[in-house]
Amino acid sequence: MQVNEIMTPTVQLADPNMTIRDAARRMRADNIGALPVGENDRLIGMVTDRDIVVRAVAEERAAGNTTVREVMSEGICYCFADDDTEGAAQIMAKHQVRRVPVLNRAKRLVGVVALADLSRAEDEVAQDAMKDIAEPSDKPRR
Repeated sequence: MQVNEIMTPTVQLADPNMTIRDAARRMRADNIGALPVGENDRLIGMVTDRDIVVRAVAEERAAGNTTVREVMSEGICYCFADDDTEGAAQIMAKHQVRRVPVLNRAKRLVGVVALADLSRAEDEVAQDAMKDIAEPSDKPRR
């Protein structure tokens, strides 16, 4: 099974200069926990609800003055839409993340695949690889 068969295809990019308040409101409105961040037609990071809490709220930073760029996770991992689901699961396990942006071969964002998407896949190999994602790690989660 390919990633494009299970991914969520509708994805909005967050602007790195938007405030974390606006990002959090978008997450609330869309009932999601992460937004890919794009600049100059390139994917430059991800901002999660956890990023906002740990890197801004816990440090008492003002939600109206703190930008997404200041709290986002950089160096993101991704997969391609035509990759198999096992490959996506292995990327998630390796990086201990629960969601991964999906790109087409022109490196344009076309979706997001999440742990929940993999759990619904009827791909036994992907589900086995998925078990590693939930394993505790020394790395901080994104």
